[in-house]
Amino acid sequence: MIAVVADSSGGGVLRPLDETGHPSGPDEHVADLAAAMAARDATRPRWLWAAVDQVYPRLLEAGVRVHRCHDLELAEALLLAYDGRYGEPRSAAAAYARLTGTPVPADQAARQAQPPGDRQGTLFGDGPAPIVADIPQLDLLAAVYRDQRTRLAAGEHPARMRLLIAAESASALIAAEMGHTGLPWDAAAHDEILTSLLGEPSAVRSRTGLTPPRRLAELSARIAELLDAPGLHPDSPAEVRKALRRAGHDVPNTRSWVLKQVDHPVIPVLLEYKELYRIWTAHGWSWREQWVQQGRFRPAYVPAGVVSGRWATRGGGALQIPKAVRGAVRAAPGWRLVVADAGQLEPRILAAVSADTRLARAAGTGDLYAALAADSFKGDRAAAKLALLGAMYGQTGGAAAPAIAVLRGSYPRAWAYVEAAARAGETGGLVRSWLGRTCPPSALESSWADEGASGRSRGRFTRNFVIQATAAEWAATLLATLRTRLWDSAAELVFFQHDEVIVHCPVAEAEQVVSALEDAATATAEMLFGQSPVRFPLTIAVTTSYAEAK
Repeated sequence: MIAVVADSSGGGVLRPLDETGHPSGPDEHVADLAAAMAARDATRPRWLWAAVDQVYPRLLEAGVRVHRCHDLELAEALLLAYDGRYGEPRSAAAAYARLTGTPVPADQAARQAQPPGDRQGTLFGDGPAPIVADIPQLDLLAAVYRDQRTRLAAGEHPARMRLLIAAESASALIAAEMGHTGLPWDAAAHDEILTSLLGEPSAVRSRTGLTPPRRLAELSARIAELLDAPGLHPDSPAEVRKALRRAGHDVPNTRSWVLKQVDHPVIPVLLEYKELYRIWTAHGWSWREQWVQQGRFRPAYVPAGVVSGRWATRGGGALQIPKAVRGAVRAAPGWRLVVADAGQLEPRILAAVSADTRLARAAGTGDLYAALAADSFKGDRAAAKLALLGAMYGQTGGAAAPAIAVLRGSYPRAWAYVEAAARAGETGGLVRSWLGRTCPPSALESSWADEGASGRSRGRFTRNFVIQATAAEWAATLLATLRTRLWDSAAELVFFQHDEVIVHCPVAEAEQVVSALEDAATATAEMLFGQSPVRFPLTIAVTTSYAEAK
């Protein structure tokens, strides 16, 4: 392991450490940190630093990638939450302060107080933040790392937590690399898609920006006509609700699923407007001007930006690219997009973590729901799916009740697993994923230790947390494993969301990428669950356009 601290001039200091985090050689001051790290990374050390976003973006700008690292901040967040101290400051400075009683400078307070996904700024800041005044930074990093090792070893499953921290640190590297590389984005194809959906863009500006394109203007006029509401702004929920109320339909909100229950000729028009308005504002021409440069969409990804460990982004809508505009994601000439997604991931996770033999046997097949249907639901695939999703998401009453009863009787260990998580959540207990990520006190940082409606809501949240968080761990481990397998190729990891990954590669390497994905999925399952019979198959498409992948 090598601890690294960067300075503002492009240089830095390196310190070799042994496995326990103690110095194994003298410090080395280097004038060109990127070059020094590139030379040493050939031996694949684990780099120790306060946070990926403090050092790695500058290395990438210099053309340097590193194989692996230990991100102290991400590790600290996981360990604090494991101890039931979710939300406490997790910066290297705060960790050192807890360890030694050293006061933390006031300018660290903002960074310390925010959870991992809410840090201000971007991944590509102007340089590393200060650590602690008058404390040698390498001493601080090494001391915090040693303390983390001690706390990690004291946990119930230290090997699992080590894997989680390694996968989380790798995710931070991958997120920075993907933001630096960018997703291929064809402006001409994007224009063609937008024009076909929205009509020609307007060149007229109002005080709030460009006026809507032709198709939105037509729909807006038609909505106003059907609701007898001249001047209505269909993008205003309050105005739409008021107009619908005058028409005899009092709705609680204007969400699509609510509107679909209303019997009025305006509803199809209004739904079309909502869909097209979302595309115009979230992925239209103005969006492209802001986020796409030199044929690449470069968002700022935030690994573990959601409490379940899923990724988030700081603007750009990278994790919500609508199907309608995916045709703009196109491979460069002579290259291909290899698009892979893990089908039925969360139900398979439930089968693996619960060790329910009968459910695991069904999850060893290609279509889990079909296997369940044949096994316990008299061939009714829809009922099997309803039961399994209801068990994981807490939808156990109403129309789902009969199917849930069948699932509870046929797969008792799977049912008991999510039920235990729900009961613990209802009473304010700690709930953990398979590798050890701990659910916060609540998604809203409020107290849930009471019974009643709030307790039941938390129970529904924790019921799914143990599955969704483990699925996020599976995906992070898959990404890290895939990155290693593709290290010496020209292939680029360019996109990831939840259970889907896109690799951009030369045509000649497409088969290699497909094999690497399949091997990585198998290896990931073994790393997390050993010799479980549960399979995690990937659906893989090699294509020139993201829109053609499904």
